[in-house]
Amino acid sequence: MTNSWTDIKNTDLVVIMGGNAAEAHPCGFKWVTEAKHHRGAKLIVVDPRFNRSASVADYYAPIRPGSDIAFLMGVIRWCIENDKVQWDYVRNYTNVSYLVREDFGWQDGMFTGYDEAKREYDQTSWEYQIGEDGYVLTDETLQNPRTVWQLLKKHVEIYTPEFVENVCGTPKDRFLKICEMIGECSSPTKTMTSMYALGWTQHSKGSQNIRGMAMLQLLLGNIGVPGGGMNALRGHSNIQGLTDVGLMSNLIPGYLAMPKDSEPDFETYMSTRANKPLRPNQMSYWQNYRKFFVSFLKTLWGDKATATNGWGYDWLPKLDIREYDGLRMFDMMSKGEVNLYFCQGFNPILAFPNRGKLTEAFSKLKMLVVMDPLQTETASFWENHGIYNDVDTASIKTEVLELPTTCFAEDEGATVSSGRWLQWHWAGVTPPGEAQTDTWIMANIYLRVKALYEKEGGKAPEPIMNLSWDYKEAHEPTAAELAQELNGRALETVYDPADPSKKLQEKGKLLSGFGQLRDDGTTTSACWIYTGCFTEAGNNMARRDNSDPSGMGVYQNWSFSWPANRRILYNRASCDLDGKPWDPARSIVHWDGSKWTGADVPDIALTAKPREVGPFIMNPEGTSRFFSRKLMRDGPFPTHMEPFESPVANPLNPSMRGNPAARIFEGDVAQLGDSKEFPFVATSYRLTEHFHYWTKHNRVNAVNQPEFFVEISEELAAERGIIKGSRVRVWSKRGQVWAKAVVTKRIRPLVCDGKTVHVIGIPLHWGFKGAARKGFGPNTLGPFVGDANIDTPEFKAYLVNIEPASEGTA
Repeated sequence: MTNSWTDIKNTDLVVIMGGNAAEAHPCGFKWVTEAKHHRGAKLIVVDPRFNRSASVADYYAPIRPGSDIAFLMGVIRWCIENDKVQWDYVRNYTNVSYLVREDFGWQDGMFTGYDEAKREYDQTSWEYQIGEDGYVLTDETLQNPRTVWQLLKKHVEIYTPEFVENVCGTPKDRFLKICEMIGECSSPTKTMTSMYALGWTQHSKGSQNIRGMAMLQLLLGNIGVPGGGMNALRGHSNIQGLTDVGLMSNLIPGYLAMPKDSEPDFETYMSTRANKPLRPNQMSYWQNYRKFFVSFLKTLWGDKATATNGWGYDWLPKLDIREYDGLRMFDMMSKGEVNLYFCQGFNPILAFPNRGKLTEAFSKLKMLVVMDPLQTETASFWENHGIYNDVDTASIKTEVLELPTTCFAEDEGATVSSGRWLQWHWAGVTPPGEAQTDTWIMANIYLRVKALYEKEGGKAPEPIMNLSWDYKEAHEPTAAELAQELNGRALETVYDPADPSKKLQEKGKLLSGFGQLRDDGTTTSACWIYTGCFTEAGNNMARRDNSDPSGMGVYQNWSFSWPANRRILYNRASCDLDGKPWDPARSIVHWDGSKWTGADVPDIALTAKPREVGPFIMNPEGTSRFFSRKLMRDGPFPTHMEPFESPVANPLNPSMRGNPAARIFEGDVAQLGDSKEFPFVATSYRLTEHFHYWTKHNRVNAVNQPEFFVEISEELAAERGIIKGSRVRVWSKRGQVWAKAVVTKRIRPLVCDGKTVHVIGIPLHWGFKGAARKGFGPNTLGPFVGDANIDTPEFKAYLVNIEPASEGTA
């Protein structure tokens, strides 16, 4: 999330697409209402359903699930055609003038370099033209046909309003009205903000959905500015924190990369990590990667990590494949290739697609360990609950151990909001029964494993035996100790490299910012982006000063926002080339003649001259990217790709199924359905009255939304003979569910490619445990396929069938 929740009040236009903030983020939605009330901001909602966000919107348009890229590319085409471009921003702060290799191209919905056998692209042609000086070749006139600008214009040519209407089912007049409203925000003094969530990520091309909107925002000059940005609405209070600290199989904390088998030593790993600037004078802050990485290794192994052993690099695991994400892990499990699985705060039997495959997978484990404060379907996957979990209990040999944990209200620590704010909380109640904190459980497992190594030996003992474990109570590190470890400290006195006589931090003291990190083993930090969260001045995450002198929703002394307590990322882009704010009425930072200053922490070196260093300091270009080079597995531009199960063929390439670079295993291809057998589009969503799968354990929530249902249009109900409130069966190629039918006007049939397309909405909050009535979730039906870049399952667009069912079905 580039901006903060509180900054949304500064916008002129809110576009909610790929989310439903009023319903799924009702407290955060307050800032939308602030913008509407105080600034006269408008709200646009584009969604398959007329949802609760749409009910308070100024303008709504329907869209077929899985067609968002066509819509967004259409808006970009319209803005270019009508000169709704913030040209000063685009020319100076994006890569439009860069020249791309002559052999790069796009045809029939695909880019150059595709290898059908490997289902991946050879991305050699997806690169800039590099001059003899090592810098990218450019054409500031933008006339060269190999400029990013000319390639972008050519790429979006096909996405006419008629094409969008045909693919998305969005009426042409509604699409054009939205284009006009968005186009107004190309003015330097008007901004638009994008709010999205799982409605965009849970697709086989989810990352490209988000890229599409990011490109539109760049075209309008709305990245890095107050009231602008790409705002990812997290579905859980600490999902942002989860990604920050590296709980993904291919990352370590601070978005550093997990080493690969092809990187056998420290220097080989480092050789590809520090981005060399691609244009003169650019910062490319990843040049400090070595400092972040060495400080992380020193945190793990303390004085055992030295320069002579590559800071303990050999002790880190190395990936032998791209990643061991959830889809891959469960596929391996279904093949009997996994013996023991730890499931911590996770309920995959309801949260991952193709529940039948998941049940089969868990049945092949030797042991399943579940850490959770509540009874979960995953821990009880072996219990027979009739149609709700129809398994042969006697045939399942998996040993299941449940370790009861505390919930957030019984524990102390920080949760990280969508807006990157680390906010400290304290335990409100004593945990019940035998419940222990996750930290206590993991610490005790580690200590027992270490004791086994000491007693019996074993393979690769170094990572375990050398691990630094300097907590006051070894069996239960405190949240404050862990937070300080994430922050980092000086192992030796840290001096200013520009003035070696100047001390920046004394030996043993907590660091005040990631600028103090060193690559010589004299500093630690488990997560460099968190450095500054807990300093010698105290716990900055616990700050609760709600003063806001600027009136811009900055709240600099409320908690801590990574990185460096910055509230708007890339905020130098809120100013023109001379450092003057595009909109003086919404100034967040500015150049005062000698340094950058303002209400927010400047996202640039304080003395970086405004006409020399670009705003996008994490990129080697110093600019933002319309063309993403080799960074996306499925293309440097977003292109329309149908879901793997679609009611219509891809108009760009009728023979192409889904995203050609997306994750799908061979055994799952046979379980894909077609529109003849399964004519209707299904999509999942959430309700305000429930939170994921937790609140079905709470009687109050269960009373508010007691029973699993599916939502269908009046037209589909009439077509299938379904009576409002009656029982229906919904099935896909992978499974079937029974539900009550909610028949509403909120979902309307769409016309796509000349045929009527019906959409079925399926909420996800029910299972066979808890106080609510037993029910199902959309994951019983969804395909086992994931996004090409991050492997998120495609829950938002797949095919099903529906029919009336007997009330007595059991």
